[in-house]
Amino acid sequence: MNEERLQFWSLYLSRFATGFGYSTLALLIPFYIEVLNASEFMGGLFITGFTLAQTIVVIPLAWAGDRYDKKNVLLGVLSVSVLAYVAFANVQPIGEVVAAAAASLFGVELSTSFAHSSAFIGVRALQGVVVTGSGLMTLSLVGELANHGERANAIGKANSVRFLASILGMIIAGGLYQIVGFTPIYTVIVAAFALGLAGVWLYLPADETRSYGNPFAGLALNKRIITLTSFRAQYAVAVTVVRSWVSIYAGVSAARGGLAFAGLAVALVLVAEKLTNMLCQPFTGRLSDSYGRSLFVFAGGGAYGLVALAVPFTPAIGTAVGLPETYELIVPSLLSDVLGVGAGYSVLGTLGPAFVPLLVVNGLLGVVDAFREPASMALFADEGADEGGIAASFGIRELVWRPGSVLGPVLAGWLWSQYGIGTVFFVGGAFAVTGAITFAVVLTHFHGRSALTEW
Repeated sequence: MNEERLQFWSLYLSRFATGFGYSTLALLIPFYIEVLNASEFMGGLFITGFTLAQTIVVIPLAWAGDRYDKKNVLLGVLSVSVLAYVAFANVQPIGEVVAAAAASLFGVELSTSFAHSSAFIGVRALQGVVVTGSGLMTLSLVGELANHGERANAIGKANSVRFLASILGMIIAGGLYQIVGFTPIYTVIVAAFALGLAGVWLYLPADETRSYGNPFAGLALNKRIITLTSFRAQYAVAVTVVRSWVSIYAGVSAARGGLAFAGLAVALVLVAEKLTNMLCQPFTGRLSDSYGRSLFVFAGGGAYGLVALAVPFTPAIGTAVGLPETYELIVPSLLSDVLGVGAGYSVLGTLGPAFVPLLVVNGLLGVVDAFREPASMALFADEGADEGGIAASFGIRELVWRPGSVLGPVLAGWLWSQYGIGTVFFVGGAFAVTGAITFAVVLTHFHGRSALTEW
């Protein structure tokens, strides 16, 4: 493997570790909601704690990446990631400390559920910091290393590696959780980050590019970035809500409006979106390089909203096509002894008619989003390269995303508690559709009709 490939793959390995940890928590959130006895609104804060921290650190991390050596910033972020996942393994003890501190310092008696949930939100915030830092630095470095004409393709490959990590993380977490619970899962995640640290340290050269002053100032007024913002600000609500609540919908109890699938079944549902996205992105990235990136942003974003509207109807779809009301995949007796589970243990738990339709719908969400994501990233990278601040460009991209990703889960948690979980997907899908329409209107108004295929 030549030197250039080693440089790219050291970054891909870092994205693998980050995606592995992120996807594991995405899978486990519905089970944390049940185990910690969190309310529907608090379940929304499990998402918001993560996204709010991301909002706060986007500008400082992007500035540090452009001002200093991105390799060193990335190494620091990966190191802190290890601490975050060790903390996840100790959420309940941390919650006890929170309760004791509240009692001794403020004379406030916190319920066990509230204390544990608050600790989880705090650790999720730390995870938000490291996921943002890793994403910014790895994408910025990939954008700098890639040639202009191959940038979307290189970013598509980087995202495919992240999706592969997500697939493995979800399957491993789903299977292990059913048998051994939360804690051993984090040992696997910490090992993945150790490999990522080693790859960056050994193979990535020092980053010698520097951007002085405030690159955000010029980029913030960039006409193309403003145009992209008209879509991205709304789309953030859609993706944050839909992705998060697919997991919650699949995993929480029927009493909360969910399907109560077992961990591995939830993992397969989430993997469907990651797998289709992973397989499509290198191809769609090449297409967007050739046929117009803004067209792919518009089409992929609008289609995402339409597909999301189908999620609450998956039980009815399954019943309509004649799928069984309940079915199981029983572990053979020989394997049940090896795995230490009882006779008659079902690998996927008890499944209902919604399982296969939800699997298919979430897979379709991955396909349509694969048309949008590498094209969007490449457009921001293009503007950053022209203005001398790729990390700042990606920082603005992240910052535009943050209001929707912070407020969206709060809104979704409230909708869930007041009107049921189905309304979350209706509102999320509507935001994606209106975002795509707004983008097309702004694009043609400021840049002409041909911009849809020329960008």
